[in-house]
Amino acid sequence: MSRFAVIIPAAGKSLRFGDPKQKKIYSELEGRALWLHAVEPFVNRDDVKQIIMAIAAEDRELFERRYKASVAFMNIQVVDGGAERQDTVARALEHVDDSCEYIAIHDAARPCLCHAMIDAVFAAARTHGAALLAVPIADTIKRVGADRLTTETLPREGLYFAQTPQVFRKNLLIRGYAERSRLGTPATDDCQLVEATGHSCVVVDGSPFNIKITTQEDLKLAAAILPLLEKTPKRETSSHPFSDESPSWADLPKLKPSDLFGS
Repeated sequence: MSRFAVIIPAAGKSLRFGDPKQKKIYSELEGRALWLHAVEPFVNRDDVKQIIMAIAAEDRELFERRYKASVAFMNIQVVDGGAERQDTVARALEHVDDSCEYIAIHDAARPCLCHAMIDAVFAAARTHGAALLAVPIADTIKRVGADRLTTETLPREGLYFAQTPQVFRKNLLIRGYAERSRLGTPATDDCQLVEATGHSCVVVDGSPFNIKITTQEDLKLAAAILPLLEKTPKRETSSHPFSDESPSWADLPKLKPSDLFGS
């Protein structure tokens, strides 16, 4: 069985979240911290041998005070991140165990991930070396100038919203990070760094429900999604005190806007 390490970058400043009291990953969602929802789907997997969470050094005391028991129970290794996301992942890479052949990177602010999606993207990474979850763009895309006037309409064929996890053979990701200065500007995701080495990344179907929390409105949306996911059958696996056992996306009911927001 292939061995995966999972890196959870969680050192961001949450500037757009709009809560002066705490960063978004520590906000409660369904009674638990947001980051716990993001990590839990990886915890009981036989193919995941290491989970590394990279937090801001300034959060270390808070993190240990609030979550020490959870971290110990789930065997999470906590390291200090850097000023930018790339720096955070680069620091976490230094701690990946030599026995791990693949590395998955998942946003700490994506709480609505399920086991079936992990299965699919892990399998694709084993076959292609690099894979990501993504969903096709359905809306019309406009390019807008500084004056907020439209300048052109972009064709949406072949355009996707990238999600996480993004999963790579370890040597590919390490090479991408070793050569990241060649881009000149920070990459917006990890696939961009691997693509810059000449290795393409295969897209695996994600879900519109696999949202990334950026604002407090997003947190409300995630709170509306999670109860709907819990209506589907549970996986027959051993659990732990922090688990909700997320279902397969294929099992989800066909949802209407009123299911999330009311009529």
